[in-house]
Amino acid sequence: MAALAHKSLRARGGKLVEPKEQFAALGRAGFDDGTWPHFQQKLAAHGLPPLRPRGVEIFQVNVGYVCNQVCAHCHVDAGPDRREQMSAEMMDRVVEAIGPSGASTLDITGGAPEMHPDFRGFVGRVRARYPDLEIIVRSNLTILLAHAKYADLPEFFAEQRVRVVSSLPFFRADRTDRQRGEGVFEKSLEALRRLTAVGYGRGEGLVLDLVHNPAGAFLPMHMDAMEQQYRETLDNEGIAFNQLLAITNMPIARYLEYLEASGNLEDYLDTLVEGFNPAAVAGVMCTNTLSVGWDGQLFDCDFNQMLNLPVAASAQNLADITDWSAFNDRYVAVANHCYGCTAGAGSSCQGATA
Repeated sequence: MAALAHKSLRARGGKLVEPKEQFAALGRAGFDDGTWPHFQQKLAAHGLPPLRPRGVEIFQVNVGYVCNQVCAHCHVDAGPDRREQMSAEMMDRVVEAIGPSGASTLDITGGAPEMHPDFRGFVGRVRARYPDLEIIVRSNLTILLAHAKYADLPEFFAEQRVRVVSSLPFFRADRTDRQRGEGVFEKSLEALRRLTAVGYGRGEGLVLDLVHNPAGAFLPMHMDAMEQQYRETLDNEGIAFNQLLAITNMPIARYLEYLEASGNLEDYLDTLVEGFNPAAVAGVMCTNTLSVGWDGQLFDCDFNQMLNLPVAASAQNLADITDWSAFNDRYVAVANHCYGCTAGAGSSCQGATA
């Protein structure tokens, strides 16, 4: 992967910060001239109906784009220079909405969600209100070592019975650091040791999942073999975890920038289109997940949120939903980046879909 930038696209004034420029880049690569069918056409060619949500099982909330890292693959374009964060009022609205939505899981993401000033209060209020709700926190791991105020997060996670989903792109330092920054692999191992020390990944009810995503322009490898390699490496470090999830890099934001700069965009998109797997479509996350932006705007998935592709409903902000049944009676908003979720074994925030 190309050298890491030290600032977000937004801070650098990169043209790909604008969704219309990202859509245009994908179009120029081969969708506009008919080299590849548009995603909707691909569904129809396989006799698949337009995507519709089954309801809200996972309430995924992005509490802000601020992060202590600037990763080369980041579809959020997160970083220390981002300032967008969810307001206290919107956090309260999220807490109120979880019950009526019917969700069984709250998935908290960012940026580094732990950097939100009311992160702990938010998690605590949700846990108190919904004792049986699964709460996921998506952690980049290095935040646990970034400042003394984050050092006790493993204990906090355990106390609140939070499922931790942690980014570890590869089981070796070279590929991880190439994607996330020099020294990130060793810091990640130390953070994982701290989580293991409080009981995560040891079959005691505290779930720690790891996320693998490729460090180049290719799809995730075979996951059974990959997970075994992770386990062998991390076991030697005294680290336990529950499962390895694979997520395909989406051709948007900073990963799109990498693909263009490295000359890999056309080949990668061809891999996604040719790898389209009809069996992966039924489990795509837009059918059971609602993505809530830091400002309350609503999207069918986290990727659509970053492309400012809102839900196809009259209510497009959490504050505007009055009838959840009516809200769920809609079609999913799709575009050509959606090939990223349907190639190979499929991809979602919960891992493979086929």
